[in-house]
Amino acid sequence: MKILYGVQGTGNGHTARARAMALALKERNADVDFLFSGREKSKFFSMEAFGDFDVRRGLTIVSEQGKVNYLKTVTDNSIISLYKEISQLDLSAYDLVINDFEPVSAWAAKRQKVPCIGISHQNAFRYEVPKKGDGWIDNRLIHHFAPADVHLGLHWYHFNQPILPPIVHTRRADGVSEHQPFSLVYLPFESIEDIMDLLLRFTRHQFVCYHPEVIESDVVENIRLEPLSHVQFQQDLSACQGVIANGGFELPSEALSLGKKLLLKPLSGQFEQESNVATLEHLGLAQSMEHLDPSAVRSWLDESAAESVNYPDVASHLSDWILQGKWNNNSASLWESLWEKVDFPSYASIHD
Repeated sequence: MKILYGVQGTGNGHTARARAMALALKERNADVDFLFSGREKSKFFSMEAFGDFDVRRGLTIVSEQGKVNYLKTVTDNSIISLYKEISQLDLSAYDLVINDFEPVSAWAAKRQKVPCIGISHQNAFRYEVPKKGDGWIDNRLIHHFAPADVHLGLHWYHFNQPILPPIVHTRRADGVSEHQPFSLVYLPFESIEDIMDLLLRFTRHQFVCYHPEVIESDVVENIRLEPLSHVQFQQDLSACQGVIANGGFELPSEALSLGKKLLLKPLSGQFEQESNVATLEHLGLAQSMEHLDPSAVRSWLDESAAESVNYPDVASHLSDWILQGKWNNNSASLWESLWEKVDFPSYASIHD
């Protein structure tokens, strides 16, 4: 079986999830090629797991100062270019397309009638899960942005729906002691100046901040600034006391699995992030702030340490299921068995 794996390259969460799947599929000697879209090839980093991967323009979201810029999102994307990329992608060599909310490979598979399995957090919003700020356009995008024959959604809790737990690749780094005295900050949709203005208020606390605008490591008073690096980021994630981040899916999933307390600021105008933050707050697994709020940070810093959410190795179970080739069969046994392995902290607001 030869597989094309399409990955949405906007942000790093889809890539982190695909990295876990790439390793699981490789362990099973699967023949997989990877295609990414939504970002220039030079903007990707730590991509060793994907071999000689391919890149398309695809579609992306443009944000500025923590908000979606709808005008630039429209003007910077080209439907004509997308249509050409879909038409020119030849899938005749592939038996299956796996898709993580990537439009080029998804629509090419639909046009060429190649089986397609969609694996993404976005697919969870096809079901009755908590949503905040969603409208007609958001729902249309969820259902039509990346079509598939089988839609597998991922979420932090099942909400009595046929969805899967998160795909979490992170494990505590060897030789790293728990809860070293710093907080990890990853707010790529905020300006680095605004982030530093916030963190410099807390001179008694140490922060390690990763940001796309940082070119090389630097230290400014109580802040260590770092360029994007998967390996080093994972080491700091393992060691930190807690994480301040936007409202994506993969980083909070990794932080929860490592027992890190969370303070989340959603990307304004992006219903998925707003829904994510509201959901984790409802589950008692994170705190939130609507803007870069010093009072929210101060309250969060005073909170006690979190406990781990134990998620199973979803990537391995899912890879086995995919390679069996029985994709049209009911996947109930897959998601039911995985949720039985999940263990939440005692303070979580979980109700079956």
